[in-house]
Amino acid sequence: MMEYYSMNDYCRETFGKKLYKLSLDGGFTCPNRDGTCGVGGCIFCSAGGSGEFTGRGATLGEQIEDAKRRVAAKHKNGGYIAYFQSYTGTYAPIGRLRALYTEVISRDDIDVLSIATRPDCLGPEVLALLRELNDKKPVWIELGLQTTKEESVRFIRRGYGTPVYDRAVRDLKKAGIYVITHVILGLPGETEEDMRETLLHAVGAGTDGVKLQLLHVLKDSDLYPLWLAGEVPTLSMEEYLDLLRFLVPHIPPTVAVHRLTGDGDKRTLAAPMWSADKKRVLNAIGKL
Repeated sequence: MMEYYSMNDYCRETFGKKLYKLSLDGGFTCPNRDGTCGVGGCIFCSAGGSGEFTGRGATLGEQIEDAKRRVAAKHKNGGYIAYFQSYTGTYAPIGRLRALYTEVISRDDIDVLSIATRPDCLGPEVLALLRELNDKKPVWIELGLQTTKEESVRFIRRGYGTPVYDRAVRDLKKAGIYVITHVILGLPGETEEDMRETLLHAVGAGTDGVKLQLLHVLKDSDLYPLWLAGEVPTLSMEEYLDLLRFLVPHIPPTVAVHRLTGDGDKRTLAAPMWSADKKRVLNAIGKL
């Protein structure tokens, strides 16, 4: 059986319990959408900024309660992570960020504040705020590296160079912030070695955790017409499992694996359809 240090392992060691994510929408946008560094977003990103599974409700409190109800069936004496998933979670005036995140981190039922953002949206004021929040409760920052292969960086329209990611990790670690890095597996033209290089780069940069994400095609992304035209192949489940067998042993036991796959919104998922059967996929991964 494939061995690795999981997010659940880390949470039980650090918090003494399992933590459940409550996906929230903070009402952000992205510099890769509003023209600051690009328009249309990354090529794989949905119209909802990857926030399709966020809680429903007008206020953050309503979203949190809705998200708690969604995980209630599997929640067994655990805690909660307030996860701001949609778009770029540090791309807003500092006053708004302070009010938003202070409201959430002050709740007794929240153990961790987790924010998905871009490495180019972590200026001095933001870093100072994150350090201040982290003194109250643990703050996790999720960064979308995705790939270090330059051809792939241009293809996905990431909008920043890999050195920007490296600097962001250094700055976050200096501020005492826990860092999680997203890596996409299965980008067009990438070999096993290309993906291994990206993973090793993230580990070498000092990331605390990794999320391995299967490339999937959503109908409301700019990747979709390329897939329809036959220009973007997707992995079979067997190919993806083989990739995990190859890559996971390269993750050191000090780096937590927060995800080994990913499932898109079934309403907009175009490919690969096998990824929609989450139970089957997780069972297959568990047998590796």
